[in-house]
Amino acid sequence: MYQNNPLRVATKEVRLSYVHLNEPYVSQQNPGGKPKYSVTMLIPKSDTATKAEIDRTIKAAYEKGVKDKWKGARPQMNSPLIHDGDGLRTNGTPFGPECKGCWVLTASTARKPGVYPITSPTAPLTPEEVYSGMYAVVTMSFYNPQSGNPVACSLDNVFKTRDGEPLSGGPSAQADAAGLDVGQYITAPEAPMGGATPQYGGVMPATPGQMTYQNTGINPITGQPMGGPQMSGVQINPITGQPM
Repeated sequence: MYQNNPLRVATKEVRLSYVHLNEPYVSQQNPGGKPKYSVTMLIPKSDTATKAEIDRTIKAAYEKGVKDKWKGARPQMNSPLIHDGDGLRTNGTPFGPECKGCWVLTASTARKPGVYPITSPTAPLTPEEVYSGMYAVVTMSFYNPQSGNPVACSLDNVFKTRDGEPLSGGPSAQADAAGLDVGQYITAPEAPMGGATPQYGGVMPATPGQMTYQNTGINPITGQPMGGPQMSGVQINPITGQPM
């Protein structure tokens, strides 16, 4: 019971997986459903107090539904809310290695939950500080939904307690880089082949006719040599070959 409400629970420290706290998400198991914020909690089996509190709260929510919603009827749970991380998922596949030795529980909500550091519940965490693998205390509520399981778990707020190894589906870049021989890829710059870099001519004139290099060609109109230095800024008549 959290804050004297028999339908609410506050966990002790748990590890978070499948974190969707920054943006709502549509589960692959329910592709036509509405986007929701959600998180999966990995509760250490050594934390028997949190597990017992969750079991009591699920039972309280179920009994409330029997009394208020189902008028004495006792519908069956379609699937358990809390799973054994050492066992199998409902589809028969094993849980991931991060779930070993833990109870696994998922909570979701249509509204954006509060996500804060445990030491400052008035300063929300940035999106970069929220990720799968971090540790937190989570508050949640259990209720009777309109359809599906008789009891569902609603996510209330998340209070980050510390960082953890990210659960990103693969090794981190830092971990992989630590095993690489980076030195073999760092070499001194090589000198250009054949010595100094060759020079390919002078600067082109800014305006046609403003040539500052020595002209050694033949005028195609007069047939006379066009040798001799040309004055910068003097334009040449392309017909006569004389300065304009």
